[in-house]
Amino acid sequence: MADKTVKLTTAQAIIRWLANQYIEIDGTEWRLCGGGFGIFGHGNVTCLGEALYDHRGELPLYRGQNEQSMGFAAAAYSKQWLRQRFMFCTASAGPGTLNLVTASALAHANRLPMLMLCGDTFLTRLPDPVLQQMENFNDPTFGANDAFKPITRYWDRITHPAQIIQSLPAAIATMIDPADCGPAFLGLPQDVQGWTYDYPEVFFEKKVHRIRRQTPDANEIADATALLKSAKRPMIIAGGGVQYSRAVTELTRFAEDHQIPVVETIAGRANMLNDHPLNIGPIGVTGSDSANAIAEQADVILAVGTRLQDFTTGSWTAFAKDARFISINAARHDAGKHMSLPVVGDAKLSLAALDTALSDHKGSSDWVATAQDERKKWDAYVADNVSYGDNRPNSYAQAIGVVNAMCDDRDRVVAAAGGLPAEVTANWRTLDIGTVDVEFGFSCMGYEIAGAWGARIAQSEREPQQDTISFCGDGSYLMLNSDIYSSVLTQKKMILLVLDNGGFAVINKLQNNTGNESFNNLIADAPTVPEAFGVDFEAHAASQGAAAETVAKPAELAEAFKRAKASDKTYVIVMKVDPYEGWTTEGHTWWEVGTPHVTDNDKVRAAHVDWESSRDKQRKGV
Repeated sequence: MADKTVKLTTAQAIIRWLANQYIEIDGTEWRLCGGGFGIFGHGNVTCLGEALYDHRGELPLYRGQNEQSMGFAAAAYSKQWLRQRFMFCTASAGPGTLNLVTASALAHANRLPMLMLCGDTFLTRLPDPVLQQMENFNDPTFGANDAFKPITRYWDRITHPAQIIQSLPAAIATMIDPADCGPAFLGLPQDVQGWTYDYPEVFFEKKVHRIRRQTPDANEIADATALLKSAKRPMIIAGGGVQYSRAVTELTRFAEDHQIPVVETIAGRANMLNDHPLNIGPIGVTGSDSANAIAEQADVILAVGTRLQDFTTGSWTAFAKDARFISINAARHDAGKHMSLPVVGDAKLSLAALDTALSDHKGSSDWVATAQDERKKWDAYVADNVSYGDNRPNSYAQAIGVVNAMCDDRDRVVAAAGGLPAEVTANWRTLDIGTVDVEFGFSCMGYEIAGAWGARIAQSEREPQQDTISFCGDGSYLMLNSDIYSSVLTQKKMILLVLDNGGFAVINKLQNNTGNESFNNLIADAPTVPEAFGVDFEAHAASQGAAAETVAKPAELAEAFKRAKASDKTYVIVMKVDPYEGWTTEGHTWWEVGTPHVTDNDKVRAAHVDWESSRDKQRKGV
């Protein structure tokens, strides 16, 4: 069998191999690659396009409108599948491929698998310089595709058909590795795509992959156990890695067995239900007073599946300077941050091992009661914050409250950039596990719509009766909206709330909070706009085939949302919100931003002094 070969082009071999990779999830076999997103050009249509056509049944190809949004959709797809499955993106050489750079960075920052199959210049160089080629005078091998090297976990340029025998398995192994997970890039020169090779037939046999679960080191578990037993005020930070490890049950059991309060990161939202008595709320810059209050007092912090980003740590001001950290993480890089006591291993296995090692040890009931009292106060604040019966100005929080009260428990919520990630993180009350996708690893404008499309594609594979609901600001909408059309074309319904505050209002808020005047963020304050006017988002969405309507108040939004739920196609609801009033003002830790150290503006100088006054709380790397 090993001697039998089949003559294929490089492109044909890549696609045939991808179509035969599988993974078992909860007793069901799925193709590891759910298909792909593609925009064809001269760099990928003739050879890769031919190969994809022959496998269009096994690997469905979604026609993109923009390469960047294709990458966002692929990232959201893999996030919905908890990194167990991925999509590929194919783009032509030159600008098509370069449009994927931002999406690759998003997947890299969020540790999400995505495979990029991208056109490249001719290996022979005989027709050089070709259309869209970047000529580097000192290194002819250095081209536009090299831009992906710092924002991918695996990068290769295929210069011979035989190379894919090693490169494809290496790319897949990287993408499904819990520690190294992220995007993989294969540069495919246009001539090499069509070259042939006698591939061993065994290379194309069906393979069922498994995601590795790394057992934690016994000594690290012992050290973590000793430190937890010494704690008087322990706290758990639950990150996105808890869900990727499918360790939600173990996290909840561990917290309950040992009576330890739990707070959630942005990526870790929906690790616990809103009403769980040990769920003390989201932590950090976009967090809750309750979580941040206990973080300041905690003496031992067990961080599970989190990379401890600055929005989680309040730029490292959220904790007591003498607090000790234990970090459970599959990635060694993350487990040892800020002199944490590392437990390098799978979250599910590590929590189970810690649970056993701690035996019947429990935290202080007084400490738990303190944390729960803080949570009750936060719940009262949120209830008031999202209410809309007193004719307050329209706000993000009110829109979030309306949807939260009316959506199904298993509906998926998506947000990404501007003020909405903070507002969703702080105000959303989790109805079911793993139902929130707030992309704040890269905080990328445009993910809201494209990501919702990708999430809906994944959702429709297992929960077609549920909805994907996206919260989007007007700024993000204007930046990247064409996947409204994509969702209608592919009949992947989503519900999109466009909350129009007249520009980039959250950055205007930061601008004002640092003493600066409103300038070039709100459309009304743009110096080159003689007469500001708004966009008719309803008409624009309708022109892309969506059902759309505009509402004036949250009460009208509630009625519109009922119609959106009943609709069988993408539904867009537009509502204006106030750019200045109605922001969530509680629950914020300090966040380090650069402010001018020298200025002639008294307001800016005063804001700088005020901002820097909290720096003394910052842990200096320990």
